[in-house]
Amino acid sequence: MSANIRPSGVFNTTYAQDLMLDRTWANRLSAWGFVLVLLALPMLSNDGLLGINIIPSLWISVIAKIAIFAIAVQGLNIIMGYTGQISLGHAAFMAVGAYTAGVLVRELGFTFWTAIPVTMLFTGFIGLLFGLPSLRVKGFYLAMATLAAQNIIIWVITYPLASVTGGANAITLEAHPVPFFGSTATKLGMYYIIIPFAVLSFLVARNLVRTRTGRAFISIRDNDLAAELLGINVFTYKLQAFFISSMYAGLAGALFAFNKQSIQTTDFSLALSIELLAMLVIGGAGFSLGPLFGTAFILIVNQVVVPDIQPVLTNFFSGIFTFVPSVQISTAFPPLMFGLLLALFLVLLPRGIAYQWEILKISWKIRPYSY
Repeated sequence: MSANIRPSGVFNTTYAQDLMLDRTWANRLSAWGFVLVLLALPMLSNDGLLGINIIPSLWISVIAKIAIFAIAVQGLNIIMGYTGQISLGHAAFMAVGAYTAGVLVRELGFTFWTAIPVTMLFTGFIGLLFGLPSLRVKGFYLAMATLAAQNIIIWVITYPLASVTGGANAITLEAHPVPFFGSTATKLGMYYIIIPFAVLSFLVARNLVRTRTGRAFISIRDNDLAAELLGINVFTYKLQAFFISSMYAGLAGALFAFNKQSIQTTDFSLALSIELLAMLVIGGAGFSLGPLFGTAFILIVNQVVVPDIQPVLTNFFSGIFTFVPSVQISTAFPPLMFGLLLALFLVLLPRGIAYQWEILKISWKIRPYSY
């Protein structure tokens, strides 16, 4: 939206300027300045080179987790936000990426850097297989097909492949650390691997929308019958969307595995698929920054805000509902908070945070005529 609007006095005089992602120096400065700030934050924590505790280490781990899940949600955005295909099995594709990377490193001797591309391609291939039903079904029926993928993939990892994946037991990657600048990667080292991967994945997704393939995705989302009449091979582009989306999920799963250094099937449950979907809805489907906004909002609320206010609210409601054990109230509070926030966003901001951000940027660009 806002990318198509130029500030007063800014005109395109060449094709190169028209194709630029960020037309003005202010846009480029703000975008790359944000990336530089993210890279500088660990230096202000206890684990950083400066050894000062301005930024708590908790926030560094939260930002790394936001980046990982933002990559996964960006893949979900490609399949849902741009192509209009519903997916309820995105966590299972993350599981494919996590276990593939783990097996390649543990059993086959792959390095981190060679395991990542192989993992992405293999996960994309698995996504192609489960994208085949999109030729004949859509909407609710496609959602059921992807829900079947969630159950099938986790079942295959747990039982038929138990000898390789460990089944329901957790497998560890601690004995196979990630090389980082010639040394063993720590949590801080993984941070400097995850952030560039996240930035690159967002740039690729943003450029993808501007290509012939991305425009075909959007036309299929808006009206697949009209797109087919215009000569777009709907089935081919749907499979491409599933392939790219699954590659993103595979990358996120691999980074999740190496960052956590242990994985098990419970990390990729149906609840995570629903949470990823909620992140996209809250952030804004169909917007390049929607996955970042939604992921950051949900994870900060779940991992920072809720733990801080949970004891206070537990004591408050325990005094009101004296017939309910306080343990049960404390356990029920996080999912209750999550459901309430999701309902509020669906009512008050149905198009997500990213849509409001685009409106704000447009209002700034056309000032003082922002009305």
